[in-house]
Amino acid sequence: MLESIITSKTRLNLLIKFFLNIANKGYLNSLANEFGESTNSVRKELNNLTSAGYLVKKYTNNKVIYSANVKHPMFSILQSVVRKHLGIEDILTKVLYNIGNIEKIVLLGDYAKGIDSGTIEVLIVGKDIDKKYLDTIQPKIEKKIKRRINFMISSRNTTQPGLVLFES
Repeated sequence: MLESIITSKTRLNLLIKFFLNIANKGYLNSLANEFGESTNSVRKELNNLTSAGYLVKKYTNNKVIYSANVKHPMFSILQSVVRKHLGIEDILTKVLYNIGNIEKIVLLGDYAKGIDSGTIEVLIVGKDIDKKYLDTIQPKIEKKIKRRINFMISSRNTTQPGLVLFES
């Protein structure tokens, strides 16, 4: 979806990295390694996004650390667009109201770190979860969002690190 609007793969990766999970931070070399891109292309896009005000930079121990600018007027819109692009909104809509008594939905793995790896790991914490319905909708969601999904179910709350998408 966004690939047709944002033609720079590096820029799209940076938007996903920083706007999917606002806790994500990064510096030039680590981002270039993570994306498998040259430091020059990453630097160019970091400069563009920073000068537009979408990212902020902070100097720490001779490194420039970048993060999302949560005070930018378009922050929530960009975050929503990134989540829709990745299919997170579709997962929430299908799962939240139809599978049982959900206490928490947590995004785990690469996507919690802002890396679009192609496999979304979702932890559902709750009671009386309808596993058959989950098995039925999983291929439909995967086809729609063009990404693989791994659903994990737990009846007890967990402290596993990730991005909390819903909590009752």
